[in-house]
Amino acid sequence: MRRIEIKRKNDIRGERIKRDIEDLGLSSGKMEMLDVYLLYGDVTDEEFLRIAEIVSDPISEEWGVFQFPEDAKVIEVVLNPGVMDPVAVDTLDVIRKIGMKLDGVKTLKKYVFYHTDDETINLAKKRILLNPLIQHVVRDRETLKILESLEKKTPTVPRIYMSSLTEKELLNLSKSMGLFLNKEEMKRISRYFSKEGREPTAAELETFGILWSEHCSHKTMRGDIKIKNQKSKIKNLLKSTIMRVTRELKKPWVLSAFKDNAGIIEFDEKYAVCFKVETHNHPSALEPFGGAATGIGGVVRDILGCGLGAKPIANIDVFCVGYPDTPYSSLPEGVLHPRRILRGIVSGVGDYGNKLGIPTVNGSVTYHGGYTANPLVYCGCVGIMPKTSCEKKVNPNDLVILVGGRTGRDGIHGATFSSGIMDETTQEEFSSAVQIGDPLREKNLLDALLSARDRGLYNSVTDCGAGGICTAVSELAEGIGAEVELENVPLKYEGLSPTEIWISESQERMVLAAPEENLSELKKIFDEYESELTVIGRFVTSDRVVISYGDLRICDIDLEFLLHGMPKTAKTAVIPMGVESGGEAPENLDIESVFESLLSHPDIASKEWLVRQYDHEVQGGTIIKPLLADAAVIKPLPVKGDRGMVIGHGLAPFYKDVYKNASSSLDEAVRNMCAVGADPSRIALLDNFSWGSPEDPVNMGKLVRACEALYDLASAYGMPFISGKDSLYNEFESNKEKQSVPPTILVSGIGVIDDVNKTVTQTIKVPGNPIYIIGCTYPELGGSLLFRILEISGGGEPSVHPGDSIELYKKLHRAIQGGIVLSCHDCSEGGIGVAVSEMCFGSGLGLKINLDGVPVSDVKNPASILFSESNSRFIVEVDGERKDKFEEIMSGSTFGEIGEVVPSGNLVIENLFSLSIARLETAWRSRRL
Repeated sequence: MRRIEIKRKNDIRGERIKRDIEDLGLSSGKMEMLDVYLLYGDVTDEEFLRIAEIVSDPISEEWGVFQFPEDAKVIEVVLNPGVMDPVAVDTLDVIRKIGMKLDGVKTLKKYVFYHTDDETINLAKKRILLNPLIQHVVRDRETLKILESLEKKTPTVPRIYMSSLTEKELLNLSKSMGLFLNKEEMKRISRYFSKEGREPTAAELETFGILWSEHCSHKTMRGDIKIKNQKSKIKNLLKSTIMRVTRELKKPWVLSAFKDNAGIIEFDEKYAVCFKVETHNHPSALEPFGGAATGIGGVVRDILGCGLGAKPIANIDVFCVGYPDTPYSSLPEGVLHPRRILRGIVSGVGDYGNKLGIPTVNGSVTYHGGYTANPLVYCGCVGIMPKTSCEKKVNPNDLVILVGGRTGRDGIHGATFSSGIMDETTQEEFSSAVQIGDPLREKNLLDALLSARDRGLYNSVTDCGAGGICTAVSELAEGIGAEVELENVPLKYEGLSPTEIWISESQERMVLAAPEENLSELKKIFDEYESELTVIGRFVTSDRVVISYGDLRICDIDLEFLLHGMPKTAKTAVIPMGVESGGEAPENLDIESVFESLLSHPDIASKEWLVRQYDHEVQGGTIIKPLLADAAVIKPLPVKGDRGMVIGHGLAPFYKDVYKNASSSLDEAVRNMCAVGADPSRIALLDNFSWGSPEDPVNMGKLVRACEALYDLASAYGMPFISGKDSLYNEFESNKEKQSVPPTILVSGIGVIDDVNKTVTQTIKVPGNPIYIIGCTYPELGGSLLFRILEISGGGEPSVHPGDSIELYKKLHRAIQGGIVLSCHDCSEGGIGVAVSEMCFGSGLGLKINLDGVPVSDVKNPASILFSESNSRFIVEVDGERKDKFEEIMSGSTFGEIGEVVPSGNLVIENLFSLSIARLETAWRSRRL
């Protein structure tokens, strides 16, 4: 074994770790971080030098085997056995491609501390340097000299004797196996196997645990709900609200909704676009970098598995985390600090998305104490495909083909783990649910798959997501049947049991259904793109999924029962009361001080530090980029002409009235899109629910009200839902106390626009132009950023007035299309005050605002007008020579002229204050991690 150590000449990573240690209230001397490569096999000196040149950058790095002073303290951290090391895998591939023979490569991190005491180093190990789920400290360097491998075991078929178990014993069995199935579900499975005349295998029970999990089946949203103290019962909440909107609107441009891996809408005569947003909450709480990275990888594969496959053209990310200044002492055992979580998920999304060559065009970060133990990570992707590729169908005798990455032990129980409540033991019990992705391998898969699609070589495709091959094959085989030989599945290493192969959630894998006569051409394409392709079975007309490993029968289940035999979930809901209305800001408020506090609050402060870690220019189609406006505008390159699309989102978790929470989230998504020029008649929506346990009737009642709100408002706006996802059980149990996320509804939107040139950003443009506000301001400060800063509870929360709002959006669209509106920004957190400030940043100009021109209803306090968060409002800059035309368009709706653009770099709110934009921007830029 030979070692290459790489030291960066400008060691920013070491400096960051030193700052992190100081954030813990400890003192640290100089700190260095090195990357180490271990090379296994016979390597000549010439080959060693060549490899060192490959893995290091001569401009920014130096390599060697470095000596450190005797008083320096060195820690080396290496990945645990079986954990994916994509850097090592890709390095080994490169070395072998240039003709060198090497047995293996391993990487590790080396940390060097100077003048730092042992107590500080030990705390840094625990809090900063490693995650014991995937890493450990090297205790003895001698152990690194051997390239470890997992012992190959003789495959067996463990049987679970459940026919004689009591109800209590069945529940204990479910818990011990990590199935998260309830009593009725376990009883039904037991009865099924009694009819089959045998006991189930472990793999069969795992299969039911996955396919019947909340994550895969959405059984709460599709089940029955009894409303407490009412005779009524809701049958299938999802169908009676979210899906009902789409069914009733019957928009001809909706090509596929709620039946594929993503929703699909028409883009033009030739192309369709698809959109999906996924959650990766529980994995990101355990290992933020890997959890978020595989979240992006998974949603990209959803797009690749939509129809016959779409090309991913844009990513979005939305993060909800605890406050960055949370004291370490307040964290429950087993919970990572919010700052560490955010850094990890930001880096994970960037690392994966950038390497895939997909621009990250839209996103946000929300901070709330309820996200401390339960961070939320939403990853979204937009794709484009020929309209002829929207439909897919598996045919009898099609081959079951596994493509992409190899299978390992990572990700096991991810689907079931995501369907349960976390506690202090979660890290240890579900460490196998953590996955480490390899974006370069997924890029090869992406290119190969789209090439095969264009040649019509396969009939259907889906991704190996939750449940891995188990879910992918079972869902593709619906209505037909499948036989799979697990012995053919390519493995990352020896030692996996047949059950582990079947349920592993290793990344970068997809399953194709293809005619046998196309196999040689398929293999040629995948070889060309260096992506593995293996035949693992065949789709047959048996209506069963039959899984073997050599002579061993691992699984043999009736598909109809597996996919549709789950007992219907029945939940009880207590419908919550609405919260109070009214309430204004305190009198005699120090508005200047409060104003700066708002701008420096982590929810408002600049996210440039985050955005610049992402590539938003790759593919060359991003028209309106992050930081410039409320939504993104992109023009897909395959499309001729100026047609494009708008992508936006909204969420409002601080509003306790869940009806207003949900409707405000939807309205924010829509107005963000309309602010850049989206056509409100061509917007499609996605819903993502992140909730506490639905076993609690109050939580269930809130879920019902949120769904009703989305139905009511989407129907009024004429906007169909095309896809969605619910993530329930986002709770953490500690010392017999439960911490639950606030009810969080992320609404995302996508809209087609005819001309990307007729869109606007939020930055003001021309001195002398008039400034208008569109929409009415109400005394709605409950849950507002102002009240949170002042620690005021209660107060009226923002409502939506659908009829007025949709008319405003249509008129604003006309004004933007006509070139009358030059800049536009929606009013959301921080109200008018924050909106007008953000319009000034980067412009070199200022604004003079008179609040007397703001249309209000029952609001008298200037601070309330300035900071109210009423929905459906915009600040717009209008071409001064066409203001009469603007007022003509807006006639009959609520709007008012409130000021003008001024050449001086000041924000003037008449009768309140005059502050320099430089001072405000300093406050806005003051926060970063």
